[in-house]
Amino acid sequence: MNELAGQSVVTASEPEAEHEDRPLKPALLRGWRMRCPSCGAGPMLRGYLTVRDSCPVCQQELHHHQADDGPAYLTILIVGHLMAPLMLVVFTKMRPDPLIMSVIFSVGCVALSLWLLPRLKGAVVAMQWAKRMHGFGKAPAPQSTTDA
Repeated sequence: MNELAGQSVVTASEPEAEHEDRPLKPALLRGWRMRCPSCGAGPMLRGYLTVRDSCPVCQQELHHHQADDGPAYLTILIVGHLMAPLMLVVFTKMRPDPLIMSVIFSVGCVALSLWLLPRLKGAVVAMQWAKRMHGFGKAPAPQSTTDA
């Protein structure tokens, strides 16, 4: 895509399908619900964290994703930023026994992490789909119809 005087111009060599915007907010919300970012109907995950190769409803290919450690880092960041101030407030206001406090907050951190991790993985994959990253922007290959 070339830019001339603030206007974007699509050259003949670039397919127009690659330049259509995919709405980010609906895709992220679908990913957060662990649904296909394209249709929102099919489940994105097979099991706890395994992303399906394709959506069973709309056949959108999902195997392109490269979520890697991003969801884990985001989970740690969110859980740490929520629980650390909460621990400080509870300790300064209530002064519970350290053993009781450590057990309660350990269970809370693990439970919150287990709840957040698949949702954040869905959101990361959905963001990659919406931004056409890692192969999500390629036009689908034409299907051959060979009579056997």
